[in-house]
Amino acid sequence: MKIRDRIKDFRRVKANLLRPHPNNWRTHPAVQQDALRGVLAEIGYAGALLARELPDGTLQLIDGHLRAETTPEAEVPVLVLDLDDREAAKLLALHDPLAGMAEANDEVLAELLGQVETQSDAVQTLIDQMLGEPDAPMDEPETDAGKDLAIPEAFQVVIECRDEAQQQMVFERMTGEGYACRLLTL
Repeated sequence: MKIRDRIKDFRRVKANLLRPHPNNWRTHPAVQQDALRGVLAEIGYAGALLARELPDGTLQLIDGHLRAETTPEAEVPVLVLDLDDREAAKLLALHDPLAGMAEANDEVLAELLGQVETQSDAVQTLIDQMLGEPDAPMDEPETDAGKDLAIPEAFQVVIECRDEAQQQMVFERMTGEGYACRLLTL
């Protein structure tokens, strides 16, 4: 199979000059925005945004909308791609879900996260969620038999998936949006 290299240029561009794609389907909850700000503050830019050049010379984002919105005055790294409208739409639709299909080795991930130090509360919350730790530790239950046990309300959604790959994709999407999730097989 011959694979084309669609990267035609690398540029540093002021983020507020990048035009968002009109069909960008991703939304970014506050918890994700906060975690991204924490990572940018502690590490900085470590990956390029993806854009394509329009006929008028402007750059239209395909990937990196939140990063561009978060740092509008910064000059950001951009890979300029040689894509037409249909190809850009295809990449926009499939880029994140394709990455979300990767499976996690929980043991290796836990070891890696054990090496991560952060000053950001939002990043620490993300790490805790990735480790499967609850948002707040539950109080130890009362052991006296005569006392009622207080069980906090929990509101949950169960999503039925066609297979393990879809389950993993939905899990990664929901945790990426800041939801506390657990994988179950019934």
